[in-house]
Amino acid sequence: MTRDDAPQDAPHDAEPGDRDARPQGGGNDLPAALLDWYRDRLAELVALPSVAADGRAIPETAAAVRDLVIAEGFDAELHPTGGAPVVFAERRVPGAPTLLLYNHYDVQPEDPLDAWTSPPFELTERDGAWYGRGAADDKGEIVSRLAALRAYRERHGELPFGVVMVIEGEEEIGSPHLAAYVRDHADALAADGCLWEFGGVNAAGTPFTYCGMKGVVTLDLRVRTAGRDLHSSFGVVARSAAARLAAAVASLEDDAGRVAVDGFFDGVRTPSDAERALVDRLPDEAAELAGVFEIPAWQRGLEGAGWNHALYFEPTLNVNGLHGGYGGEGAKTVLPHEAFAKLDVRLVPDQDPEAVVAAIRAHLDAHGFDDVEIVRGPHAERAGRSDPTDPFVLDAIAALEDAYGTFPVVLPNSPGSGPIHPFVEGLGVPVVGIGCGHPGSRIHGPDEHVRIEDVRRGTLATLRLFERVAQRAGLTPGRPTD
Repeated sequence: MTRDDAPQDAPHDAEPGDRDARPQGGGNDLPAALLDWYRDRLAELVALPSVAADGRAIPETAAAVRDLVIAEGFDAELHPTGGAPVVFAERRVPGAPTLLLYNHYDVQPEDPLDAWTSPPFELTERDGAWYGRGAADDKGEIVSRLAALRAYRERHGELPFGVVMVIEGEEEIGSPHLAAYVRDHADALAADGCLWEFGGVNAAGTPFTYCGMKGVVTLDLRVRTAGRDLHSSFGVVARSAAARLAAAVASLEDDAGRVAVDGFFDGVRTPSDAERALVDRLPDEAAELAGVFEIPAWQRGLEGAGWNHALYFEPTLNVNGLHGGYGGEGAKTVLPHEAFAKLDVRLVPDQDPEAVVAAIRAHLDAHGFDDVEIVRGPHAERAGRSDPTDPFVLDAIAALEDAYGTFPVVLPNSPGSGPIHPFVEGLGVPVVGIGCGHPGSRIHGPDEHVRIEDVRRGTLATLRLFERVAQRAGLTPGRPTD
């Protein structure tokens, strides 16, 4: 498989799934013994509280993942990064395509502990699901991919294509060392396609995949107007830091909610016809989600195709929180002397995080808010988006259709963010997502879980992708190249 073989028609114009060329081998199911293996391996990983935010159990979990990968027949080692080690594994097949699998072994904190029905670091089965921190994000996905590789070997013999794995331990804190790692190991990570960390089904139970992710940059705005809080009677001659901050934040948007920062949209890439066609195919969920979220009206009156195009193709400037002054019961007549706001910006290709922050700084200065300090947060990731007509993307779409019996929802990119840019733009590798999640998986929250049926279907879809990669390269599954 080569990037140059990509057809010119977009997936919506192509014959979905190449129905007359289904992959060879096996029924449309997984053996019960493989699901048992999945459960036992997931339980081992969930028991390790690898919380990136406080560095808990990171070395132990990295070593456990390395040993698990080695047990599946791969050469694997731990690569230092200046932070959490990366688990690097590979098995090359000369002359054959290579797939890159990206995942992460770190998890979010378990707080609030009393909101969990069962212990967060003890895998628990109930109601057709496995519960535990990391079961969905992302330890369950690691094990699912290893299970799919195991299923391939059981059905076809040894892999006829190469596999490289990058499993990092800092995704939940913004992957601060990953871009440099990918740059420094570009030759070792060269691949024909990359399977990203997550996927699954949407609220309607329809499988989905995506070809990229938005970027993100986080920052705080801070204001200090005095050395200490004052009696509110001084409000006629002194400024409230809270009011000052509120005015600065309000200046960032116009009355309709559109970002009003000059230069903010500089560099935004115009979506291709194929990317627009993907979004035009998406269902109109604006009215339904407005009801679910109890939102009286969307910003700028967006609905229908305009709503979807904004969600996937436009950057955001979001205020996560405003903090300052008194917030307790009753009244406290005080003039707060300091206040701060937390912001995040979701970026689209080809926005530069540094240029966006500079534009916000220039906007504040131009509007008389030069006293508002900008403090950078931990995230600064560029967006990345693959060509939806790439043969690897088409294989992923077809694999999902094979496994689920229905054509998947195909997104040009997730509206969320992740460290995908170094892979798409740095390595030049097409990226798609297939996985085992669902909207109610409660990732990052109490009672995180993965449904057993989603594990079965998601792992089967990954197996189907492996089979299609072998066939597209002219390889009989299980027979290595000469």
